[in-house]
Amino acid sequence: MSAKIRLQRHGSKKRPFYFIVVADSRAPRDGKFIQKLGTYNPLTVPATIQLDRQKALEWLNKGATPTDTVRRILSFKGVLYLKHLLRGVGLGLFDDAAAMEKFTKWSAEHEAQVKRRQEEAYRQKRARRVAPGRRPERKAEGNGGGEG
Repeated sequence: MSAKIRLQRHGSKKRPFYFIVVADSRAPRDGKFIQKLGTYNPLTVPATIQLDRQKALEWLNKGATPTDTVRRILSFKGVLYLKHLLRGVGLGLFDDAAAMEKFTKWSAEHEAQVKRRQEEAYRQKRARRVAPGRRPERKAEGNGGGEG
C-alpha cells in the first residue's frame, strides 16, 4: 500500500476548504482516508493552515509521499526542514539540542515574516476601502455631460 499526504476538498462551490489527510494512493480524492493531519483554508490572506507537525513528520518518516501542494504547505510550516535537521542528527553531524535550536530560530523568524504579511495585507485592504459617508470622487467632465 502506498500512502499519500494530500488535500481532501470540503466547502461549498467556489469556497474551498481542505483537510490535509493521509490516504491510500488508490482511494478517491474525497473518499476514505487513514488519518487527518490538519486543515488548509486558501481564502484568507495569508492562507490559514492548521497542521499537527508530529503526525506529519511521522508519516513522512514512514514513507508517505506528499502531493505538490501539500509539499509546499509542509515546507511553509517547517515540517520538511525539521525532517532535514533530524536526518542530520541521525548522521551524527550535530546533536539533537542544536537541531532544535536551529528549528526554533527559523520558526521565530518565519512567524515574524507571516505577521508582517498579515499586517501589510490588512493595510492594503483598509487603503482600498472608501471612508463611510463619502462618495468616491468622479473624474471631471468637460461640459458637465450635457449637450453643448
